[in-house]
Amino acid sequence: MNDAYRPRRTCLSVPGSSQKMIDKAKALPADEVFLDLEDAVAPDAKASARSRVAAALADPGWAGQLRGVRVNGWTTPWTHVDVIEVVSAAGAQLDVVVLPKVSDAGHVTALDLLLTQLETIHGLPVGGIGIDAQIEDARGLMNVDAIAAVPRVQALVLGPADLMASLNMRTLVVGEQPEGYDVGDAYHHALMTILVAARAHGIAAVDGPYLKVRDVEAFRRVAGRSAALGYDGKWVLHPDQIAAGNEIFSPRQDEYDHAELILEAYQWHTSSAGGARGAVMLGDEMIDEASRKMALVIAAKGRAAGMQRQSGKFEPPTDR
Repeated sequence: MNDAYRPRRTCLSVPGSSQKMIDKAKALPADEVFLDLEDAVAPDAKASARSRVAAALADPGWAGQLRGVRVNGWTTPWTHVDVIEVVSAAGAQLDVVVLPKVSDAGHVTALDLLLTQLETIHGLPVGGIGIDAQIEDARGLMNVDAIAAVPRVQALVLGPADLMASLNMRTLVVGEQPEGYDVGDAYHHALMTILVAARAHGIAAVDGPYLKVRDVEAFRRVAGRSAALGYDGKWVLHPDQIAAGNEIFSPRQDEYDHAELILEAYQWHTSSAGGARGAVMLGDEMIDEASRKMALVIAAKGRAAGMQRQSGKFEPPTDR
């Protein structure tokens, strides 16, 4: 599997039953676009949507996004046929399969085995198609570390609506705080549990959707919380959310510039030319190995997002 970092600042969900929406999505600036065969498609429309999705993923005209499909979960009768038809038709163009309702590692292991068989049959690189595992109930949250450990899993995704129902949370507004919960963040434990598991296994952590799709300011507020924790991105359901999500999950320009400055300065100061020192002053702040690691996170996200440095290039001192 290709482990090169690909940004997932915005992951656009597109109903697999709508050719119009699929055609529009091809040119949108989301980092990932996945065509949905699960909740967005009625049972009687599953078969026709499956054929449409398989053809669309193989079609030309995409703008370089990660290309994916959300199949139906293993508790339904459709999972295997979803995977077989889509991979058989579009496996060479498919980056990721989004698996919903993942309650234990066996769900992703079963998908891994099926994908391996299909990749082998169709002459595709084994392991080349990744899995985004959607955590949507209490069991999934309890088993998230084992789920994240399956090698083909590339991202963990919070599924907020089903998780809220699983926990009996008293609200009907996905992403907002339950009425009466006025201290802290009701989703903090779930967000952090998923984030810690993702980071422990070197994979991405993606926040779930915000369903009030036309309230972009509310989307920005909710997305800002998970971005502050360190999430890589968030699902989006409408084109209006994409620009906001790409901005929120990218470093600010001054953060990116300063991160690159720290990396340059630390590299020089730890070299023989800079005195091979492990802790030095950069302006009025001390930087050390921990500073380098923190800066590397910001710089990597900025580079992956295509940011260009605008200020603050390091100049070695001349009075050593």
